[in-house]
Amino acid sequence: MWKTLGISVLGIVTATGAFVAWFFSLIEPTAAAGLQKATPEDLPYYQQRVAEHRGRVLIVVTSETEMGDSGKPTGYELTELSRAYYVFTVNGFEVDIASPLGGAARAVIDDEDMGPLDYAFLNDPDAMARAEDTLPLASVDGNDYRATFFVGGKGTMWDFPDNPYIHQLVRDYADKGKLLGAVCHGPAALANVMLDNGRPFLAGKPVTGFSNEEELLLIPEAGELFPFLLEDRMREQGAEVVVGTPYLENVAVSAGLVTGQNPWSVYATAEAMVSQLGYAPVPRRATGIENSVDVLLQYHLLGKVGAREAMDALVNAGEDLNRNLIIMHGLLAVMRWRLKSGLELLVLAQHAKTISGR
Repeated sequence: MWKTLGISVLGIVTATGAFVAWFFSLIEPTAAAGLQKATPEDLPYYQQRVAEHRGRVLIVVTSETEMGDSGKPTGYELTELSRAYYVFTVNGFEVDIASPLGGAARAVIDDEDMGPLDYAFLNDPDAMARAEDTLPLASVDGNDYRATFFVGGKGTMWDFPDNPYIHQLVRDYADKGKLLGAVCHGPAALANVMLDNGRPFLAGKPVTGFSNEEELLLIPEAGELFPFLLEDRMREQGAEVVVGTPYLENVAVSAGLVTGQNPWSVYATAEAMVSQLGYAPVPRRATGIENSVDVLLQYHLLGKVGAREAMDALVNAGEDLNRNLIIMHGLLAVMRWRLKSGLELLVLAQHAKTISGR
């Protein structure tokens, strides 16, 4: 995503050749071939998986491949599936993957956001078999699962909101006090559900999902393209919508419901679900992307000095950073005409490059 943003921003910024050269020097190279060949067994996190069988979790992805009749391709976000899949698997749960239509579902893969778990998923025959031949929701019995998690991807905006099988599953879970989770556009599954008492499922519940600001910055015509804006619909249903900093981790937790705002919230959402199911999540070393999210949160709270101190502490502790995420946020700031913030974030990315030595 950041490469597309970079081209857009360079089109609106009158830049010298030196600035352009400096900007591109900040960009981290794509994943090494060794990382792309990773398998679950290669990863220390997976090696800690719980032997106890703690039940089953259902993950639901979209069947849509096009945004309405726009001709724009879509599907489910691979990283939102892969990361949740392994959090549940490592913590002792068997995972099934379903979709409204069943069968093959289209994954949207953003190479710049891929990490070890995501590549491991692509190289995991069992995981890929489940993803490439999803269960049709019509055949799913929610009683077989301790929790259900709805993955995002823009396709969900078309085939989740009015799906009768999703509505029935959500009502059953609400009646039985069972756990639901969703991330990014995944809460579209909950957006139109009415309970047997005539109240919206979301009424009065703390919830989050992809925000209007996040949606409209990337797709200005989203209000016309999508059936509705997710944040607007959740508010219309009486939800207590919790909106965090755009494109950074934000999770809303209440009894029986855990939601994450965007793709950077997947790990925290899935691990909060494990906690709600009564278990302490297996310890996991934070990824470079998660560490950079923390640095960016410090930037928004404490400014550039606080962010730099947080970055130094992470590197001194031997932790990884993903400076491309910091670059992306710098570009997003420029797109919102927050030029000072944009430059400060690019300078922060330069500092990350300097102290990491690569």
